[in-house]
Amino acid sequence: MGQTFNLVMIKPSHYGDDGYVIQWLRNVIPSNSLASVYGLARDCAERRVLGEDVDIVLHAHDETNTRIRPERIERLIKGGDGGVVFLIGVQSNQFPRSLDLARALMARGLRVVIGGFHVSGVISMLDGDDPDFRRAKEMGVSLFAGEAEGRLDEVLQDAFAGTLKPLYNHMSDMPGIEGAPIPILPAQVVHRTVGYSTSFDAGRGCPYQCSFCTIINVQGRKSRRRSPDDVEAIVRANLAQGLRDFFITDDNFARNKDWEAILDRLIYLRRVERKVFFLTIQVDTLCHRIPRFIEKCALAGVKTAFIGLENINPANLVAAKKRQNKITEYRKLLLAMKNVGILTYAGYILGFPHDTKESILHDLEVIKRELPLELLEMFYLTPLPGSEDHQKLHRAGTPMDPDINKYDLNHRVTGHARMTPHEWDEAYKEAWAHYYTFEHIETILRRAAASR
Repeated sequence: MGQTFNLVMIKPSHYGDDGYVIQWLRNVIPSNSLASVYGLARDCAERRVLGEDVDIVLHAHDETNTRIRPERIERLIKGGDGGVVFLIGVQSNQFPRSLDLARALMARGLRVVIGGFHVSGVISMLDGDDPDFRRAKEMGVSLFAGEAEGRLDEVLQDAFAGTLKPLYNHMSDMPGIEGAPIPILPAQVVHRTVGYSTSFDAGRGCPYQCSFCTIINVQGRKSRRRSPDDVEAIVRANLAQGLRDFFITDDNFARNKDWEAILDRLIYLRRVERKVFFLTIQVDTLCHRIPRFIEKCALAGVKTAFIGLENINPANLVAAKKRQNKITEYRKLLLAMKNVGILTYAGYILGFPHDTKESILHDLEVIKRELPLELLEMFYLTPLPGSEDHQKLHRAGTPMDPDINKYDLNHRVTGHARMTPHEWDEAYKEAWAHYYTFEHIETILRRAAASR
């Protein structure tokens, strides 16, 4: 008689200012972490890593669009022959919610593993010297640092045997991802996102040294990438499920060494096989200098590009080690994207050392006048655990807000040399109102309509 082992994978949400879990009917950004671990777990199930007589049954949920009920998970796991709950891709602002979920699940006798950027970041930069990290260990949660390729068998086998380790630390060894099981989610999970969009990473790591970035310290500065065959397999597998919108989550797809081979493969699928699909990518502000890059992006189905604009003050960019951003190139990049019908969506950070309330509002007027952007999203400069900024403040004993639920880029969590807390908060609020005037929204809609 065979056994059933239930693996429940949850991408947690986080709390809003009113204390409620943030949830939507449909969320906008699909979780690549959830897709990646699901793909790895599916491979483990197919290889029957727990034994020939043990079926691993997979369950995937994104809490930003799905209510998680611990009592139902208890019934599911205890109705079989055991199981484990993975809280996946947990970022710093999601860690308090993850601990609350873990506490509720463990009170019902369930085993819980937490992995993601917060665990990996505080080990990478602080050697685990973090109060929430310590709280998780005291609760008896198993923590996973690093990436799961080639490492998931061990965790599942330990969970099945009831011998989960307190910590699985793989930060010193970044796995290759070429030929690894592809990231994928079942269509019924993806259907809970806006536009039925799914995601995958074509590569990991970034060569730059931005001091506010966690990626370079969690995924490394060396490019590791999937092959064009891998990417084609991901697209084909999702098209077979009726899914055609993809978010390529590489922090900077333009620096993926195989970008052209990948785009050529996607162009072939669209032009020769007449496959219909669309892409969203993330790129740097110098990608237009790469010969053929933008043109091939458009041919491959890229409809939206997220650009780390970050700031237009050169002194701020130098202070953040964002030396690759050349403000003289911003307009050239945006016009190149506009000319091939790619919508541009940029991130802009408020609170760099040389910012004042007046300079922020002045710079936004310059952007409105000079840069042909469709969307600009404003963020607080946030010392995220896992970044160099956070490490320096932590070691210097600089006060930071202890509630990491607020570390979502939309809350002020530390001080500023040139602005009082009130001035910084007012600058943030006014920046949104200042940039998105009625006339500007009309311009956005016209540009979006013209690109379709």
